[in-house]
Amino acid sequence: MDIAGGTRENEKQRMEAFSSRCRENGIKLTHQRREIFREILQSRDHPTVEEVFDRVRRRMPTLSKDTVYRTLWMLREMGLIGTVGYPYRSVHFDGNDRSHDHFLCTRCGGIVDLEIRGERAVPADLGDLGRVESTYVEYRGLCRTCMNTEKE
Repeated sequence: MDIAGGTRENEKQRMEAFSSRCRENGIKLTHQRREIFREILQSRDHPTVEEVFDRVRRRMPTLSKDTVYRTLWMLREMGLIGTVGYPYRSVHFDGNDRSHDHFLCTRCGGIVDLEIRGERAVPADLGDLGRVESTYVEYRGLCRTCMNTEKE
């Protein structure tokens, strides 16, 4: 099991895909939207709306939280990013488009990408139920830091 990550080349390809998708859908490709998407692609900590807002606003002081919120949900609807998190808590956004799972710490709320090696036996056709298009696996427990704190 490895921590999943991305590459600069992948980031460049994803930015190009974002530009193309916006043009195809008649969505204006603003500097703010590009910076918000870039922030998600470069983040490995699954930031919340507030965290993305704080980070991008350092570079763009006139950015509004509403713009960040609307852009993140637009990116999700376009299939360019995903969401992770506990129901009824803050939603965390995930820019990693490679197949991966997540480990969520039940104490501190930390989220880490996990790349599981090998094929997973997932049936493509579920008969009368339908067809599988994607899967989502989430491991929950205590992270190493919280485990160490618990021992003290």
